[in-house]
Formats: sequence, structure tokens, C-alpha cells
Amino acid sequence: MAEEQLDLCNNLENLDIKQNNELPIDGIQGSNGVQNGLPLNEVYKLALSFYKDKVGKAFHFSYEDNLQLVAFSQQVGHGPLAEAISKLPPLGTLDVVGKDRREAWQKLGNLSKYQARTGFVELLSRRCLLFSAYIEAHRRERDEQSRKDKEQAIIKLAEEAEHQKQLEEEKLHIEQMQQQEAIKRQIQSALNEQTFDQFRKYASQQYPGDPEKQGSLVRQLQEQHYFQYMQQLELSQRAEALNERNILPENSELKSNGVKPLEHSISDAENPDNSEEEESNSQTESASMWTLPDIEPFKQKVAQTEGDCVVRVGHGETITIRVPTHPQGSKLFWEFATDHYDIGFGIYFEFGTPLTDEVSVHVSESDDEDVEIDEDELYADENLRCDLESGGMDLSSLTKPAVMEIVPVYRRDCQAEVYAGSHAYPGKGVYLLKFDNSYSLWRSKTLYYRIYYAN
Repeated sequence: MAEEQLDLCNNLENLDIKQNNELPIDGIQGSNGVQNGLPLNEVYKLALSFYKDKVGKAFHFSYEDNLQLVAFSQQVGHGPLAEAISKLPPLGTLDVVGKDRREAWQKLGNLSKYQARTGFVELLSRRCLLFSAYIEAHRRERDEQSRKDKEQAIIKLAEEAEHQKQLEEEKLHIEQMQQQEAIKRQIQSALNEQTFDQFRKYASQQYPGDPEKQGSLVRQLQEQHYFQYMQQLELSQRAEALNERNILPENSELKSNGVKPLEHSISDAENPDNSEEEESNSQTESASMWTLPDIEPFKQKVAQTEGDCVVRVGHGETITIRVPTHPQGSKLFWEFATDHYDIGFGIYFEFGTPLTDEVSVHVSESDDEDVEIDEDELYADENLRCDLESGGMDLSSLTKPAVMEIVPVYRRDCQAEVYAGSHAYPGKGVYLLKFDNSYSLWRSKTLYYRIYYAN
């Protein structure tokens, strides 16, 4: 065994290798063929740790092997014994093991630290088969950790790129919002200049001698007017875009969330008798709408003085109030409110000479956009009734009157404020004020309304 150790030292001294601890080695060739791709420094540290932890537990070495491994480790840590002897404590007289270890160390002579590390690793790998598996497991663990680090680096780069993209998108969104806000202010300023005198006159009539309430009402009217203008503009642009892509057929109706643009709301039935009315309809002004805060006094006034104008709209029902144009009037006004819950509201106009000047209320189970002709009005002419009863006239020869949408039907929070508005007569005909509760499956609504005309 001593001769084998001496041969190992001689072989290490004759190795023609570079003294560079950082250079990796392709493999540690021993009797068990250990292969690794780790730097020598790292392999030596693993080997030294493995030896200290496992010797006497997982494996047992001979006394001579232990002496040789200790000598290699001392050579790595302190250099040749001749240089380190002055710094070492003296050995005791009975310290046989210490003398043997120094003798093994002395036999290494001037062996370099690189060669001492190599000798330690090769001897350990030859004497313990578990060491090669230990090194291979460590190498795989290191490779796996390196792979995870690379993946984390790629993910981090992707996250940084996504974060940068989000910042750019947010910046672009803010710029777009600023542009839209600037355009909004320009449009509002232009609309306010056009309608200020009209709204101020109306506000002075509603709140005479109270400039504060007048100013508040004017601002509400201006905001409502801007909202209606932008809504009609958006719907008009949407209809034009769809028509350009040939999605909508000619004279068809665009339906979007229950709102239709004004330019598509006239019935496409061809009726020569209404040509003048249809021509004037294209120039019809849009309705003006606003809200009033004094809702309780309004409801009390309607309930006390105009009891017929309090109506209960059942769940799932739609009430249509037919208001004929008055010969002495030029504009229709309306005001309404409800108890506790909102309700849908919209206005249509049916062109034609009214057969009666009475206001009537009609109840239906749903809001049918195609307004039907009232049989009582249709048969008001006795001669027409006789012709129909005698079979001398075909009902298919009758055409429905042209109907125009003035205000689209959508839900209003009229339980909190009084909703009011006005509209200039577009011609002779009948206004259809629709109060829609068809969306409510359980709740009925109490409606308070006032309708009047002005010259």
C-alpha cells in the first residue's frame, strides 16, 4: 500500500499541466471512470466536503488512504511541509497518528496545489464509487439551476418589455384623452354660444329673480344639449360606416341598444301625400331636454291639480301617450317623474292630419317600435267604415303614416329629478310619448306627467 501511494505522488509530480485552478477539466479519470464538466476547484471542494461528511459512515478507508488524503489536503491548504513546519505546533511524543500524517505530507515534497487537488480527487474517486454519483448529481443540479436562471432572465426581459409597452400605451391613451377633451371643450363652447340666449330666456321664466338657480339650469340645459348632440353624431357616423361596408341595406334601420339615429327613423313606406311633410322632416330640429331638482313639489302639484296625469305603469307594460299637434301651437313641452324607480322614455312623431285633438293613453305589453294605426281613428270616417264593411276597399291599400323618432327610448333616472323637454312641431301629426317599463319583471311604476303646448 505504501508503494502504491508513492507511485501516485510520483505520477502527480510528472504531470505536464498548467498551474491554473480556474481551468475546467474534461474529466477525472480513475478506476471507476468518473466524468464531469466542473472546474477542478469546485470538484475539490465537493470532494473534501464529501470526505468529511461520509468517511466512517457511508464508507470506510484504510489507514494509509486516510493518511494520503489528509496529506493532499494539507498540501493544498499550507503548501509543502518544509515551508509550513515553522508555523505548525510541535507533536507530542505519543502522537503516532500525527507523525504518520506529517511523514505522508513530507513525501509530497514540492507538489503544487493543483496537483494536490487532482491527487485528492482521483484517490477519492478510486476508493469510493459513491463519489462519482455525488459529482454527477451536483453537476445536473447546477445545470438545472443554470437553465432556470436563463428562463428567469428571459421572463424578466419579457416582463420589462411588456411593462415598457404598457407605459407607452398609457402615454398614448393619455394623449388621446387630452385631445378628446380639447375637442370636447371646443364643441361645448360652440354649442353654448348658439343656445345660451335661448336657455337663459327659459331659465329666467322658470326662476324669475333667482340668478343662482337660473345659472344652474342653464348649465344643465347646455350639458344635456351637448350629450344629445354627441349621441346623434356618433349614431350618424356609425350608420355611415356600416352603409359604406354594405352591411346595412338602403333605407334600413340601425338598432343599437334600443337607440336609432334620426336619419334612419322615418318609415320607408312610399306615400306621395306626405312628400312635403317628409321634406320638412329632414330639417326638423332635435328635441331639447333638461332636468329640474324640485321633484316632490312637482309630483304634489300634478297629483292635486291634475289627477288624470298620474298613471300606474305595470310591470312589463309600455304606456304610449298620443298628443295631437294643436292648431294654435308651434312647440310641445313635457315634464315627468316617477316614485322610487326609473323608467324608459322616448318620443316619436306620426305625420298626418290628426283626426281628434284629444290626448289619449294606450297600454301595451311591450314597446313595439312599429306604431300601429288606431282602429278608432282609422274608422272615424263613416264612409270609410262602410267601404271597409262592404268589402269595397282592401286594407292592403292603406299605408301607415310616416313615423319619426324624436328622442330614443332609454331609461331615465326620473325618480330623482324631474325630466323636462320641448320640441318644435315638425308639421301636423301626433306625438307619441312612450313610457317603457317592459324591462321590469316585478315592479310597477307610478308616473306623474304634464304635457302642454306653446305658440
